[in-house]
Amino acid sequence: MACSFRGRVQLGGLLLSVLGWVCSCVTTVLPQWKTLNLDLNEMETWISGLWEACVNQEEAGTVCKAFESFLSLPQELQVARILMVASHGLGLLGLLLSGCGLECFRFHRPGGVFKTRLCLLGGTLEASASATTLFPVSWVAYATFQDFWDDSIPEIVPRWEFGDALFLGWAAGLFLAVGGLLLIFSACLENEDGSSSWMADATAPPACAPVEEEFDGSFRLTPRPVNQVI
Repeated sequence: MACSFRGRVQLGGLLLSVLGWVCSCVTTVLPQWKTLNLDLNEMETWISGLWEACVNQEEAGTVCKAFESFLSLPQELQVARILMVASHGLGLLGLLLSGCGLECFRFHRPGGVFKTRLCLLGGTLEASASATTLFPVSWVAYATFQDFWDDSIPEIVPRWEFGDALFLGWAAGLFLAVGGLLLIFSACLENEDGSSSWMADATAPPACAPVEEEFDGSFRLTPRPVNQVI
């Protein structure tokens, strides 16, 4: 089905939001939030994530162990767990609402204003999911940066560095932000006939009106078709 410019903007925002949501979920699961290389044993690499820590050895392979207690984690990891899970919920809800409000998909012909509000609400949720993704990822990166350049730690002690999951999390937050902004921007665009989608239902003609007067003085109501803008 052909879409207007507003419909294509909505579809682009939805696709970017889906990509960002998937990347955010992968970021939460990956253990490569922080990496540590031992100078004394170059064949061994440590990685740490939100749920487990792993050691990678060339001979023995990768061995992982889940964190036993939530309260024993550093504060940035505790907050990161909560916010990343909240981000998944907000992003999924935003995708469902935005999908129902797309102009290109017409399941049960709802009102134009109703669909516009669905896209606006979905875009707001996607922008919120972006914030709840970027904040924990940036906080963990900042804590890792501070520990790496901490002068109180002897130079012989290995330092944690940025893992691949942090960069994937930043990309996920960017996709969610752009997708949400496109969905919000689409609510401000006009329809193909030049009318605003917010005023489409308000300016619609009534369903019926008195158009004829019978010879006996009574009025007869004749139905008039409603051109509802979707």
